[in-house]
Amino acid sequence: MTFQTAVFYAFAALLTLAALLVITSRNLVHAALWLVLAFFSAAGIWLLLQAEFLAIALVLVYVGAVMVLFLFVVMMLDVNFDKLRERFKSYIPVAWTVGILVGVEMALVLIGGYVGESVAPPVAPGAGYSNTKTLGLQIYTDYAYPFEIAAMILLVAIIAAIALTHRQRRKTKHQNPAEQVRVRRNDRLRILDIPVEKRD
Repeated sequence: MTFQTAVFYAFAALLTLAALLVITSRNLVHAALWLVLAFFSAAGIWLLLQAEFLAIALVLVYVGAVMVLFLFVVMMLDVNFDKLRERFKSYIPVAWTVGILVGVEMALVLIGGYVGESVAPPVAPGAGYSNTKTLGLQIYTDYAYPFEIAAMILLVAIIAAIALTHRQRRKTKHQNPAEQVRVRRNDRLRILDIPVEKRD
């Protein structure tokens, strides 16, 4: 077994473990941290397959943007954050574990680029070859329908997130502009006729 094959199996095992921990964690913050590890593991596999564009896009888009959106939606839900703050120290071991595993994965990918004597070198592409162009041609020709289906699923997810954040809550204060426009002077102002008392 070559070094790159061993690294691939290690990344695949970490990705599977992180995905299982995402769906089994009862704590939302822990699930988010394990999801970051899953994204980094998938990006490491893409790098081993020499798909650098996909790996960078996975890290920048999903870790940098989707995870922020996910945490924003979590913040908008009815979660008792006082209990989360009370157990803040319990997040530290999970955060350290995820950070160390991500560092090890990055080191393995970097080492894999130098330890390549026993592995056959990949076939060098032509002078005008573009990884991004080839990926775009594949997505918009051979995989156009799955791409459109994925776009519709993401659209439904966005609409669901908006519906969750804009639902009526019991303690939420909001304004109704229609009622403010229809208000009259007698609804807000009451004139009282107070008799004057005479003092000696």
